Amino acid sequence: MGTGLRSDQTVPFATVEGRANNPDPLRKVRFKDPDTGKTLVFLTNNLDLPALTIAKWYKLRWRVELFFKWIKGRLQIKAFYGTSANAVQTHVWVAICIYVLVAILKKELRLQLSLHTMLQILSVNVFEKVPLAELFMKAPLEMKEGNFHNQLNFNYI
Repeated sequence: MGTGLRSDQTVPFATVEGRANNPDPLRKVRFKDPDTGKTLVFLTNNLDLPALTIAKWYKLRWRVELFFKWIKGRLQIKAFYGTSANAVQTHVWVAICIYVLVAILKKELRLQLSLHTMLQILSVNVFEKVPLAELFMKAPLEMKEGNFHNQLNFNYI
């Protein structure tokens, strides 16, 4: 069984301006992902690590990127409040905890609402002193059914 590594090359910048600004060559690692069959090409300035390690690191980095994409999409994080590692980690952990708590609530109450809808209802009723079961049971009908017929349509095509 192969490793997936197709080539490991040292390449200079193609343009005169590129070579002037970056005199050190780059490393080009070509890797065929055995899971997807796709051929991936990675450029790096790390000339010391084995090529297979470079490919694996980029693959892991892509998984991290997908994780953050999932977090921003599912957990409704539009922007992070801080830029330090601790601030981002705290923000992500709080969002994950809220998401899991709402998922548990959905299961316990046997609700048909989507998690997204439940999070929306919670966000506009933060200061309401209403039991959660009652809050979700009296959700507007159009929210429960996903019927948004009186929403404005913007068709500029």
